[in-house]
Amino acid sequence: MTKNTFKPLDVYKILPQSNCQKCLLPSCLAFAAAIVAGSKKFKDCPDLDHEAMTSFSAKYQSPGLKEVNQAEFLDKLQKKMAGIDLAAVAPLIGATVKGETITIHSLGKDFVLNRQGDMSSECHIIPWVQAPLLSYITHQSHADITGRWISFREIKGGIEWQGLFTSRCEEPLRQLADNNPDLLTDLVTLFAGKAVDWYEADIALILYPLPKIPMLICYQAPEDDLQSKLTIFFDACCSTNLHIKSIFTLCSGLVQMFAKIAEHHR
Repeated sequence: MTKNTFKPLDVYKILPQSNCQKCLLPSCLAFAAAIVAGSKKFKDCPDLDHEAMTSFSAKYQSPGLKEVNQAEFLDKLQKKMAGIDLAAVAPLIGATVKGETITIHSLGKDFVLNRQGDMSSECHIIPWVQAPLLSYITHQSHADITGRWISFREIKGGIEWQGLFTSRCEEPLRQLADNNPDLLTDLVTLFAGKAVDWYEADIALILYPLPKIPMLICYQAPEDDLQSKLTIFFDACCSTNLHIKSIFTLCSGLVQMFAKIAEHHR
């Protein structure tokens, strides 16, 4: 188990300090100690301020606390593939099946996976895509796109990952958009995205990293003394279709890929 880098008093400072016992512990200090020990989670405090939690996560929680061992995670997913009824799953996740392979259209490209979880594609293989793809196929629940957009923290488990999501996904993408004004617009063409005009922002676009995992990226350029702002939303179905770890992995991988694209376009 990874040792926490923060202490009970660090946690206590962001708690309501009301000793309401809604967490089923006698005091907020006891709850803070339980957080550090790992026996309680931040979501167990219903009155915890989300903004305070986001700031805390960005400051204290190192990647080691959240990022899974990718090799071990990938191995488990590949083993799960052997037991999946591909023909039954395919229509639920927007995929197609041919023999013992399943094909998923992602960002304008086809990715083909076999029973062993091995991946091939018509384009240059992107390593970080494999785990989210396998997780998407083997996920226990599936839902259709709703058209209702929610924030990352509203996805199941999102509050605990919010700090990393902000620092690894939204903030780097905001800086990329600031330094490369045409980048977000180019993404629509490069990755079969869709620009929308119903969201009040300078640029708003929808990308489909997976058929039933739509992302809405909204960017407001800096103006006068106001800093730019970028927010990533998700269709409400994402909470059902993919585990929060895989959603984070998918988004952080996309941002890293966008950064490489920006370097080549300078």
